[in-house]
Amino acid sequence: MKFRRISEIENYLNDVGNISLDKLCEVFSVSKNTIRRDIAELEKRGLIRKVYGGIVSTKKTTPEPFKLREVKNQQEKKIAAELACRLVDDNDVIFIDSGTTTMHMVPHLAARKNLTIITYNLHVIIAAMPYPNLNVISTGGELHREANSFVGINTINFLKNYNIAKTFLSSTGISLTSGVTNVSPAEYQIKKYMLETAATPILLVDHTKINIASLMTYCKLEDMNYIVMDSPPPQEYIDFFAKNQIVLLTGSQNE
Repeated sequence: MKFRRISEIENYLNDVGNISLDKLCEVFSVSKNTIRRDIAELEKRGLIRKVYGGIVSTKKTTPEPFKLREVKNQQEKKIAAELACRLVDDNDVIFIDSGTTTMHMVPHLAARKNLTIITYNLHVIIAAMPYPNLNVISTGGELHREANSFVGINTINFLKNYNIAKTFLSSTGISLTSGVTNVSPAEYQIKKYMLETAATPILLVDHTKINIASLMTYCKLEDMNYIVMDSPPPQEYIDFFAKNQIVLLTGSQNE
C-alpha cells in the first residue's frame, strides 16, 4: 500500500510539477504525517525537492514560462482586467501584482487622473510608459524571469512605506478547499503580505483557474473583498461568495 502510494505520488507530481502538502493529503486521503514520510522517501531517492509549503518534482522543476501563460486565454484575461479597472477612481493609490491577467489593466486606466500604480510587475511598468498621467512606482528587487517580476525581502520593506487603497492580485488557481494559490515561491511572501495589509483586496482570475490548487496558498477566498472573472463560476462558488460577502464581478453581468 505504502509503496504503491509513493509511486502514485511520484507519477502525479511528474504531471503537475509542484504541489502543496495539503493538496497531497486531499488527493491521496492520508494524514500529513503519512505524506511527510512518503515525501522523505521520495526525497531520499532524489525524485523531489522541498520548497516552502510543498514539494517540486526534480523532473519538472520550473513553472510554465511566463510567455506561455501570457498567450493562454488572453481574451478572458482582458475581460477580467477591464472589469477590475472599473473599481479604480481618480487619485487612487493602487497595487498591481505580477500576473498574466493583472498586466492587462494598464490600458483601461489611461483616462484616470492622478493615479499612482505601485507594482513589482515588469510588464505593468513597460505598459504604463506611454501614459504620462499614470504615476508608476517600482518596488525594485531581483528580477524573477519566470514571472517577469521583481522579488526579494526588500520588496516587502519597500511596500511598507505606502498607503495603498486597492490591491489587485492574481492567482494560478482557486478552490473552495485550498483557497487562493500561486505556483511561484518567489512571489508567495509578497502576495501574502499585500493581502494581509490591503484595504481593499481584489482578485482577478479567468474561469480556467476554478478548482485548481497550485503549489502554495497565500490566502483564503473569503479574505477577498472582490473577485473579478470573465464569466460566472459554478453555483457553489457563487453561493460561497454571497455567504462571505464577497462581491463577484463577471463579464456576463455587463454585456
